[in-house]
Amino acid sequence: MTPTSTPPVAQGFSGLPRERLPLLAPEAMTPAQRASADELIAGPRKAVLGPFIPLLRSPELMARVGKVGEYLRFDCVLEVRIRELAMCLVARQLSNQFEWLVHAPLALKAGVAQAVLDAVAVGRYPQGAAADEAAAIDLVTELLAHHGVCDASYAAALAVFGERGVVELTTLVGYFAMVCWVMNVARTPGQPQAGFSALDAFPG
Repeated sequence: MTPTSTPPVAQGFSGLPRERLPLLAPEAMTPAQRASADELIAGPRKAVLGPFIPLLRSPELMARVGKVGEYLRFDCVLEVRIRELAMCLVARQLSNQFEWLVHAPLALKAGVAQAVLDAVAVGRYPQGAAADEAAAIDLVTELLAHHGVCDASYAAALAVFGERGVVELTTLVGYFAMVCWVMNVARTPGQPQAGFSALDAFPG
């Protein structure tokens, strides 16, 4: 299931924490786990990676979570650039190396400026973002910090994305927070990406 020869990026900032729930060998899987893994491999992800490694311990949950994430990542109403930026914001706020190293390159490819990603990486507000990106940034960062959004941030996002877009963006944040938490607990490592640095810890 996509073994790699490059050293993984440890999850967390305390040396090299041991991965708690590593990928199961095929022969160690139950029939239900094997079926859920095969379904994931047959879909757009093409492999059991990231949060699905620990989630495989609960194969029915993994299958259901996978379907929600598949819609949000690949089929939701939001433009890919906005989705990827939102995922980067969540990964930074939750200090998740796997999601950052996956989605920062995808955000850049989708059209997010390098300067915006550089600001996100160090926890600064990104200046000079496009208007629709700024609306997403304000909603996502406020939601992550305060667990809700003020009327001004809601109105700005509504004007750009509409009601469906606001609902899907909010749900995207919740979904990616959930899978980041799963990986943070499991210490699921990230995979290095050429030209992209892992996240540093926020200043103490």
